[in-house]
Amino acid sequence: MRKLALALSLMATPALATDLQIEVAGEGANGTITIELLNDVAPGHVAQITALANEGAYDGVVFHRVIEGFMAQTGDVMFGNSNKPDFDMRMAGRGGSDKPDLKAEFSDVPFDRGIVGMARSQNPDSANSQFFIMFNEGYFLNGQYTVVGRVTGGMDVVDAIKRGQGRNGEVHGEPDRMTKVTVIE
Repeated sequence: MRKLALALSLMATPALATDLQIEVAGEGANGTITIELLNDVAPGHVAQITALANEGAYDGVVFHRVIEGFMAQTGDVMFGNSNKPDFDMRMAGRGGSDKPDLKAEFSDVPFDRGIVGMARSQNPDSANSQFFIMFNEGYFLNGQYTVVGRVTGGMDVVDAIKRGQGRNGEVHGEPDRMTKVTVIE
């Protein structure tokens, strides 16, 4: 009887997300990016990203900050969703989500090309919904930002994301966007 109860409880438990599939469209990038989520490295961050993706919160969100040779940042579901009628590109990157900020989950995973990290403010415990994908290595970020995943497919799509301008990489005009983000279990 105990084995049956355990088997039933395991069946009722949802599987942990293993990947995100991101459909990207725009002036620069068009295609699919697949990201392996590192639940063993950053379980709290993976849970939040997974919840937001399952809610459709990332669908339509723009890449608002893209710095040549460094990274492409997206994930502002509050102000960066181009599907919302009040979307204003000048506000993209200033928000998060309606979920609480997350406690840092720093690790020894290095910021290599294709690593996905969580964006945050000066406060290490301020990551929420925004994330960035590395174009090249950025080891100066090691131990200071939470690593949440790595690109396993579509790095050519990442490389094609429309670049921003200036030191901060602010994207002007029509940004590339995540049209659909799907959790793959």
